[in-house]
Amino acid sequence: MKYKIIAITLVALLLGVIACGSVMPRIMKTENDRYHQHLEAEEKTACQHEGDVFCTHLPVIVIDTGGVEIPGKAFHDENGDTHYTTTPEGEEEITATVSILDGEECHNHLSDQAAVSTLARVRVRGNSSRHFIKLGYSLNFVDETDANVSHSVMGMDPHHEWVLHGPILDKTLIRNYVWYNVAGEVMDYAPNVRFCEAFINGEYMGLYLMVESVTAGDNDSRLQLSINRKNNTFTGYCLRVDEGSNEIKDLNTFSMYSYQTDGVVDSVYPGTSNLTPEMKARIQKDFSAFERILYSGDYNDPRYGYEAYIDVDSFVDYFILNEFSSNYDAGALSTYIYKEVGGPYKLCVWDFNSALDNYQEQAADPEMFLLQNRVWFNALIQDGRFTERVIQRYRELRETYLSEEYLNQYIDETIAYLGDAIDRNNERWDEDFVYDLLSPPERNPDSYEEAVQDMKQYTHVRGEWMDENIDMLRQYIVDPAE
Repeated sequence: MKYKIIAITLVALLLGVIACGSVMPRIMKTENDRYHQHLEAEEKTACQHEGDVFCTHLPVIVIDTGGVEIPGKAFHDENGDTHYTTTPEGEEEITATVSILDGEECHNHLSDQAAVSTLARVRVRGNSSRHFIKLGYSLNFVDETDANVSHSVMGMDPHHEWVLHGPILDKTLIRNYVWYNVAGEVMDYAPNVRFCEAFINGEYMGLYLMVESVTAGDNDSRLQLSINRKNNTFTGYCLRVDEGSNEIKDLNTFSMYSYQTDGVVDSVYPGTSNLTPEMKARIQKDFSAFERILYSGDYNDPRYGYEAYIDVDSFVDYFILNEFSSNYDAGALSTYIYKEVGGPYKLCVWDFNSALDNYQEQAADPEMFLLQNRVWFNALIQDGRFTERVIQRYRELRETYLSEEYLNQYIDETIAYLGDAIDRNNERWDEDFVYDLLSPPERNPDSYEEAVQDMKQYTHVRGEWMDENIDMLRQYIVDPAE
């Protein structure tokens, strides 16, 4: 009888686990141990103030340039060509004072003592976003001698390079936060993020997202690449497919001169100051060797083909996350690939600002695939082993992190956490909220609530279509799985 009772109890427990399966990702610690600010931030004591006192439960970043305009904003000349502002001396960045207010117990106020206070080289960053009135910024922390100095920011690992993302094209304000964190649960690495509110030269600038830049870091942080030194002949490296940066960093790789990509491949790490000509040549040769194999007749050879060069799971997950979210830029712009010395190539997600039917120039069709035509994937998708892994992995993720239940709950809880900060942001940028940034104009939401609903609805339609059509990826297979 005793054993019968034990058996019944175990069955009941098992059924309980199965029944709770759809919400398990929310309550289980994963291998990546991803920090989700809206779920894990300490609840802070609310304040009672007399008068108009800025008070927020979010961290606050304060940038003081001494009244100097931050360079890098886009403008057009008389011929319609795009240029970027500089200082009167022609500099592309300025040095400013940056303070981060992040009290552990109470709400944050501008009069509070800063958790971090540092000098930083600051510039406007982005591509199309440089044209917006609410700008994003690149921050590089330095000391009095202009040497890089690392600081822990809002609980994230210390580093000197940071991105301050100012969502305005994304009226929900949360696309990057949600999808970086979803990717961080699925992939080896995705940039860590924290919501904050920003002031520049005393002016309130609204809700921002502090983001880890995609680069190497100390103590196994970020991309976990070998820290390069100028006397090294080789190093771990990170490359980006984008519009290019400068002559020093831009590479001439196989995918470029064979027209597999319209973008420019440049070296993100090592960067301009540490990339020697010898190291650049070595990276260029190393990466082109991989691409030549990928686009050769032996690309899927079990021993010598692409599987000897890449972390296949990384490419599979990247494909699914960006395909599901209809992330237009993936594989064309802001596409990061990295490799440790002796290790495989991996991909890192970046920039979901235009995802989920938020691409500025045209509506995203929820009933089509996208990445099969993008660099590297246009070859990988032809191999049956890769494509079958994509199909299988997609179905797995739809039961967890890509389920509609999980995503909608994540969105709702994030919005609830942000609370009044959303209202403050939208009041600050009220005129621009109704500005028609999306084309055609009817795609633009008239309210915050409508923006959130549009995103949820697109996710629903996109998910239903992919559920029904994921097997159609097999049409691109040239070499079936054995």
